[in-house]
Amino acid sequence: MTEDVTVFDRHRRLLFTVAYQMLGSVADAEDVVQDAWLRWSAADRDDVVDPKAYLVRITTRLALDRLGAARTRRETYVGPWLPEPLLTDAASGEPGPEEAAELGEQVSLAMLVVLETLSPVERAVFVLREVFGLSFAEVATVLDRSEAAVRQLAHRAREHVQARRPRFDADRRAQREVTERFYDAIAGGDVEQLIAVLSPGVVLLSDGGGVANAARRPIEGADKVARFLVGIAAKGLEIPGLDVRFAEVNGGPGFAAWVDGEPFMAISPVVADGRVDQVLIVVNPAKLAGLGEPPSAS
Repeated sequence: MTEDVTVFDRHRRLLFTVAYQMLGSVADAEDVVQDAWLRWSAADRDDVVDPKAYLVRITTRLALDRLGAARTRRETYVGPWLPEPLLTDAASGEPGPEEAAELGEQVSLAMLVVLETLSPVERAVFVLREVFGLSFAEVATVLDRSEAAVRQLAHRAREHVQARRPRFDADRRAQREVTERFYDAIAGGDVEQLIAVLSPGVVLLSDGGGVANAARRPIEGADKVARFLVGIAAKGLEIPGLDVRFAEVNGGPGFAAWVDGEPFMAISPVVADGRVDQVLIVVNPAKLAGLGEPPSAS
């Protein structure tokens, strides 16, 4: 049993990342990993040639089983639906997978929103093939499909994602600098300074799930987005115990907020061509488990 635990723990972060990219939910991904452990602990070892491949196959299939029900729930979701944010910097001490920092754009909230538009099996193929680099033969084994079918699914998914993929500035330092100017303008209540940081066609999505105050429709245009952000910042100043920190949210610079140590909000700006092109805000308390407690260092 000790050896079983050691092998599983060696791949736990990978399994979490696969499930999270499939489902866009921290809680569901953690449940899938737990179910994968139960399957692994009960498996006949004579049937397991490659533990990593076996565990990825189990995790992917369990995530596919959950994805159908999750998509049905999202059809009646109140307002824009966004994935659950995840702190991915090592300093946070939270369960952000090590692979997230390496995946960068692939694990971003904006990219997960695009993956949501794929069919469940297309999403599985894209995640396994394009993100984790499995061969077509390996993906075919995981999904119990022919290699030819997987190639066709991969081609369709790749074209779909490329047509909708958000633009990102690859330079992390530039992303950080723009994000800092973005934050300073919001905190200072400077609408004009904020407009200068935003792309003219910027789009803001806020996910409150009908539970927390949030815009129930996308907000478009630099002026409208700037005024909305300055307005919510002014309201935030009235909240006792509010603690806002810069953080790496889903592999990119952003910021998160806690109230009396409890997760309150995550903001993930998408930076392209030196300006903020998208603003993704999650305030639904049911989606903030991935923030954990505030990091010890500001």
